[in-house]
Amino acid sequence: MRSVFFSDVHSRGSAGDSGAALPGFLRSVGSGLDHLFVVGDLFDFWFSRDGVVYPGFRPVIDELSSLQRKGVQVHLFEGNHDFFLADYFSRYHGIEVFPGEARVTLDGKTVYIAHGDLVDETDRGYRFLRRVLRSPGFYTLQKRLPLSLLWKLARRSSDASKEYLAKPQEGLAAKMESFALAKFSEGDDAVILGHCHLPVHRTHDVGGKPRHFALLGDWLAHRSFLVMDGGRFELRFWGAGPDETR
Repeated sequence: MRSVFFSDVHSRGSAGDSGAALPGFLRSVGSGLDHLFVVGDLFDFWFSRDGVVYPGFRPVIDELSSLQRKGVQVHLFEGNHDFFLADYFSRYHGIEVFPGEARVTLDGKTVYIAHGDLVDETDRGYRFLRRVLRSPGFYTLQKRLPLSLLWKLARRSSDASKEYLAKPQEGLAAKMESFALAKFSEGDDAVILGHCHLPVHRTHDVGGKPRHFALLGDWLAHRSFLVMDGGRFELRFWGAGPDETR
């Protein structure tokens, strides 16, 4: 069984941005693929209504839908920039959407997957904002505003978030590894997270068994992705060479 994981593309739907290369990547990895996991923040903002999406996102959406039709099981995780995804992707394309964490069994291994934005329990301000943005009240409000206004506000918000992306991520990576070690003690064989923007893959021996910790990095600076093939894990980088996806 072959699975591919990536996260944090932060596509803004414009030419030359971080998502521009993604359709080619999806076409390349799709051959012989069983599962594709997009682990949050595929888009830098997201709102849709009645099947209408931001026009610049269409090339990526079309490739995901094409993979799904060809038999690849596509799984989308909501991030801290893109949520309410099921309204569109599940309804119109039959793609599975996870609002939070998930445990899946792949090649006989229990794999814990989450975007990772809730790992840092000390960031109470963010956790409060997250609850507000995902609340029934905000959901109702965004359904009443014109999409053109929502897209404009979302782009301004994503501009402001660039300050966060510029901060060192090593501290968060350390917290995520501690989080993974706790999950290993609970029996998980692998923990795969996004959000941190640092690409990391480490193997820990826990109870005499190898356990895998992976941070998926991003497509803003690294174009990194994780491949799980026959129970083996490998962190790769798109564009690193002629054989980067095999």
